Order: sequence, then C-alpha cells, then structure tokens
Amino acid sequence: MKSHAVIILGEKSIAIARQIQTVIPDAVIYGLASRTQTADCQYDKFSETVSELFSQGHPIIGICAAGILIRSLAPLLLDKRAEPPVIAIAEDGSAVVPLLGGLNGANDLARAIAKELQVQAAITTTGDLRFQTTLLAPPSGYRLLNNDQQAKTFLADLLAGKSVQLIGDAPWLSESNLPFADATHRIEVISDKIALEAIASKLSSTYLIYQTEQTQDQSITGKLSIIGTGPGAAKWMSPEVKAILEDATDFVGYKTYINLVKEFTKGKTIHASDNRVELDRARLALNLATEGKSVVIVSSGDPGIYGMAAAVFEVLDHESNSKWNQIDIHVAPGISAAQAAAAAIGAPIGHDFCTISLSDILKPWEVIEQRLTAAAQADFAIAIYNPISSQRKWQLPAAKEILLKWRSPGTPVILGCKMGRKGENVRVITLAELVPDLADMQTVIIVGSSKTKTLAWGDRLRVYTPRTYNYNALRSNLNQENF
Repeated sequence: MKSHAVIILGEKSIAIARQIQTVIPDAVIYGLASRTQTADCQYDKFSETVSELFSQGHPIIGICAAGILIRSLAPLLLDKRAEPPVIAIAEDGSAVVPLLGGLNGANDLARAIAKELQVQAAITTTGDLRFQTTLLAPPSGYRLLNNDQQAKTFLADLLAGKSVQLIGDAPWLSESNLPFADATHRIEVISDKIALEAIASKLSSTYLIYQTEQTQDQSITGKLSIIGTGPGAAKWMSPEVKAILEDATDFVGYKTYINLVKEFTKGKTIHASDNRVELDRARLALNLATEGKSVVIVSSGDPGIYGMAAAVFEVLDHESNSKWNQIDIHVAPGISAAQAAAAAIGAPIGHDFCTISLSDILKPWEVIEQRLTAAAQADFAIAIYNPISSQRKWQLPAAKEILLKWRSPGTPVILGCKMGRKGENVRVITLAELVPDLADMQTVIIVGSSKTKTLAWGDRLRVYTPRTYNYNALRSNLNQENF
C-alpha cells in the first residue's frame, strides 16, 4: 500500500497529525502552504492535492470537515474495490469517521487512529458493526470468488436474520460474530490448489467461497514498469505513472528522458545510457528486477509507440532466462507526441489516422516507402515520427514526393516541435512548403488527409479532420431521428 497522507489546513492540526504518525509511521503530513509551517510537505490547492493522492492510491486522512473531502473526491468515485481508505478527523480529534475504502481497510485504520486519540471510531458499516468482520473484503491471504452482487445479497440475508454454516477453516471467520448454525447459507474456504472450474457451479447468493492465496514473494521476485512520461510537461504525466515513479528503487533509461522525471529520482539508483542501446537497456532492467528491485524504464511519450515496451518484449521473446519468468511486468501508457501536437492545433487526427517512423535504422526504407504509399492511397491522416536527423537528410523529401502523388500541395501539415518542453513550437504549413530545415528528431509531423481542413477562428488558426465526409447529410439524419 502507498504511504498514508495526512492532510491538514492549519498549524493547529499539527499536534493531532503527529499523534497519527505514532500509529502510522509511514504517514506524511501535507500542510496548506499559506497556513502551516511545520508540515512534512506543503501544498497550495486542497482539492487538487487530495484528488491526485487519491488517484495514486494513497490512503487519505483529512483533519478537516468530511464535506470538503467528499466534494473533492466525488468525481473520482468509480470503483469501490479500488479506492483507498479516506478518513475524516475533527480538528479537535473528537471524531474519526471512515468515509471511503471500506473494502480496503478503512474501518480498521479508523479504529487504530481512534484508539490513539482515545475516542470511538464512527463506524457506519452495518455488517462490520454486527458481525465484526467484512465479508466483501477478506484479509490478506484470502480471495472472494463470488461476484459483488452475490456477496451483497448474501450479506443482506444475514442482516435480515439468516444463519450461516462454515465449511473449512479460517480464523477471521470462525472468530467473528457471524450467526453460525446448520443452514442453507454457507461459506466455504478452499485451498489455492483447487481450480475455479471445479467449484464454479457452487457460487451463488447463498454460497460464498473464499480461496487461500499464495503470498506474492513465492511467485514474483521483482517488478519492472515501462512508463511513458508524455511529451515532457509534468501536467501530461498520468497519476498512475507518478505513483510508479514514486515507488521505484531503480531508474533505467536514456539520460535525457530520466532528466524529465528527476524530481522522483532523489536518493534512488539511476542507470542512464545512450539512446541507441534499447535492447541492452531492456536486458539490464530485467536483470535488476530479478534482484527484487522495483525497476522503472523511462520512455517519453507513450512507451508502446516507438518506445521501450516493445524492446523489453523482444528481449523476452528472443533470449532465455528462467529468472525473468518470475518478474511482474507492467506497461503504463503516456500521451504521445502526435496526440500533444494534434491537441495544440485542434483535431487533425479526429478521424482515421496512422503513425509511421521515417527512421530506417530498424527497418529498410523499402518497407517505409510501401507503408507511406498505402497510407496515402487509403487517405489516412499520417503522423510522422523521426522525420530527420543529422545523418538522415533525404528521407523527408522522399516521403513528401510519395505523399504528393495522393495529396494536393495545399494539404495542411502540422509541425509539433519539443512538445511539452522548453522551446515548444507548433506551426501549420502546407505539404508543398514541407522542407527538411523545418524539422528535426524532436519534431512530429502530422500530414492531413484529403478531408482535413484549416479553420480561421477569430484571430486563431485551427486544423481538424471531420468525423464525417458529409456534415449536412449527417445533421439532416440526426434531426430526423430526433423528431
């Protein structure tokens, strides 16, 4: 679980926050910058900070009114099984109220804090109060095989007076206050070695089955995450990626990309390398993970679009190392340069589009030529990556020549340079005006389809590719459907 975040609004709450740290040593106190002086970290905007920490999976303990927490988190409440605990504590410590995360330990956390503050936790979960256990959220080492609706109906029946028979052994159940007796409602505890297919027919709203689980240490030795930072700006980095970077022990990547996440690398091990050793980089990261480390490979943009994700799976596919089989590998997406450039100018990839790299280092030019021809003939909008480098000058003019066989010289072309970084520049030209001097390796080029349009909007210029080839016909059809 992520570190606990204690959120305070004023210096008066520091004393209670420090008390909480005696119960939860990993807790970090976040104080409002304009009103606190001794918090562990400071923030400027309450709702934004709480929302980001919640999205990253941090349990949240707010020493504040419950209402401000609820309003801040309401737009994020999608999956109760995934949400971390959220607890509101009165400023004077007189009330401890679990608000969210009941399936992930919120009630137990509230009880632990309340005990330290010498008050009673305001538990409102009926099943927890009556039976002193939570059937929908078994403790570590057990997994509920029933779906949510079956489990809810089962619990509702018990609350309405039904009894339950326990089959198998589980101390957290046998020591609870569940109404045990010979009954039609049953709870069975099975071994992790039993296949789900063998007992699937038993699962129902009157028959719950919990399966014991092996501890993660028995099957996984380390973790490797391949992440995309987005084009460069921190605002484009997803909460998932930030959480992975925060928890990582080792950073592997091209030094320029690692510099994009330097705020997360303090006190951690960095393995920086040149830009053309992708397979060596992947191999190093895999080997580090076998040592039990939490390793992150840093890609810019999206790691699955001309990034490091494919390189890792290439190594796994072509090389044999039994230790790699035990690694937990996860790919976390990011915003690609094409998406960022398109958004900056409107919606040039608002209809069918494709991406093509002009680099012939990993594939022959003949293949690139075939794909450009096919994409142009099919009238895709085309995002071109790696258009030119100091050693590759002729490919872009050659690509332009191919495109002009299928596109008019006036086709809109977007040049997105250094997206999300210092010196970012987005400009619109025509296909006829496209020359090598306008691009470099940090430029993504979007060539419009035959339907792509420029739009003068006030004093601004926008480019978009229509969703339909006949707007008036579409509007007419929609109006007919509405009436």
